[in-house]
Amino acid sequence: MEQFKDRHDAGQKLAQALGFIQAKDDVLVLAIPRGGIVVGCEVAAALKAPIDVVLVRKIGVPGNPELAMGAISGDGTVYLDQDLISQLRIPLSYVEEEQKRQKEEITRRLAIYRSNCPPLEIENRCIVLVDDGIATGSTVEVALRSLRKYNLRELILAIPVAPPASFARLSRLVDRAICLRSPELFWAVGSFYESFDQTTDDEVVALLSQARKAFP
Repeated sequence: MEQFKDRHDAGQKLAQALGFIQAKDDVLVLAIPRGGIVVGCEVAAALKAPIDVVLVRKIGVPGNPELAMGAISGDGTVYLDQDLISQLRIPLSYVEEEQKRQKEEITRRLAIYRSNCPPLEIENRCIVLVDDGIATGSTVEVALRSLRKYNLRELILAIPVAPPASFARLSRLVDRAICLRSPELFWAVGSFYESFDQTTDDEVVALLSQARKAFP
């Protein structure tokens, strides 16, 4: 199985696959923190385009926050896996409280990442949504549904790796979708990287600050 060296390598390879949009002057790269920012900054630099964040938070089940029963975006767009919620008999009160908690975390992180800079204009642009990989796809789906509320010229999903079923489902939500690796045997996003260390908030802030200097 061919692996990416790290997120920088994945971003550079993804940028090559996106070469067809280099000539456009209305491109905006949106990346999902934290790891997606590293990939997204490589894409934005290659495309000579600005970059901003789109904040989406997983809504985890009780006792296992990594198992998503849904996701929520900064504008309140929510996806809930009702089958999983019913199967695990998760109380409605817990679901509502977890949504509220994750919305507050989105607000907190936006303040840190943007450093009081206003969000970049999304309307009438070619949006390239980037993350470092997809597993279930719940967070990316919420991000895409949130972006579909805007009047966009084009919405492109660009992902280094994803399982076929998740990628096929998400592809139906965009105008164009690119995925560099989509193997039938899919264990975890990190297994497709030689180095997949956790990206910190400080790294995200530094990368976005550097990108803003290139495209103020």
